[in-house]
Amino acid sequence: MPRIVITDYEFETIDHEQSVAHANGIELERAYCTTEEDVLKYASEADGIIVQYAPITERVLKGLPRLKAISRYGVGVDNIDVEAATQCGIAVSNVPDYGVEDVSDHAIALALTLGRGIPDLDRGIRSGQNLLNSVKPLRRFSSQTFGVVGLGLIGAATAAKAKSVGYRVLGYDPLHAPGTTTKEGVPVVSFEDLLAESDVVSLHVPLNSHTHHLINPHSLGQFKEGATLINTCRGGVVDTEALVDALKIGRIRAAGLDVFEEEPLPRNSALLDLDRVVLTPHSAWYTEESNDELKRRTAENVVEACLGRRPRNILNPEVLS
Repeated sequence: MPRIVITDYEFETIDHEQSVAHANGIELERAYCTTEEDVLKYASEADGIIVQYAPITERVLKGLPRLKAISRYGVGVDNIDVEAATQCGIAVSNVPDYGVEDVSDHAIALALTLGRGIPDLDRGIRSGQNLLNSVKPLRRFSSQTFGVVGLGLIGAATAAKAKSVGYRVLGYDPLHAPGTTTKEGVPVVSFEDLLAESDVVSLHVPLNSHTHHLINPHSLGQFKEGATLINTCRGGVVDTEALVDALKIGRIRAAGLDVFEEEPLPRNSALLDLDRVVLTPHSAWYTEESNDELKRRTAENVVEACLGRRPRNILNPEVLS
């Protein structure tokens, strides 16, 4: 039977993964890989691997001759060379929809927290001060525009929740023409128009060559003055240095960030010194429900591919045709 190796993970247990593997008579092993060399060493005899952050590069793929399938914990696959995997005939799977509710909830929570000035007000209470003046002016959400960049599953869910709170909602996505409306009823505008009109800009795009530093000095200069940036997708979508500069000079009012260009966030990061910034540790995906679903479905994907069946979520289905 196939042998599957978990290269790396940050969960307390792998009970769900073991349950899926054992139900199919498959051997499951765990490792703690952080480098290419680690993966080559511990997965040398693997038919399938489950990966979280370990680098699955072309070199790694060519060095694992038995490998048939890769399954990643999560949505993004920027640590996997999918093109090289396809050339090697290796199926690559992810779990694109496990955290739709959770990440969109988190994006809205960050926006509302900053929109009501809660971090400053909380700090004031703890220090015996009334800091209401420090958060003025506050405006009703119904008087503001919420811009969603990326109208996939999570972006669409975030848009719906923002609308339910009272925001006017706009969306941008390269797959939707400006001037149209999505099936969920979100008006689509150009990227530039979204930045110019939005009081809140929430990012929901994958990290690739087109989106790396999508938020940069130029695009930050197009933001509506006093806007808030929310990022729950990938840290590399935002140029951190440019964001810090924009916050310091007041070009934008605030930022809620769950992801960073370098994770964990360095202790000397300038973001830590800014008051109107709320930071969370790449935790937007997490609830007990999403955690269980992610682990189970990640294991199911790699088991199905190793047994020659098409996984529920596969990025290169041509390798199984």
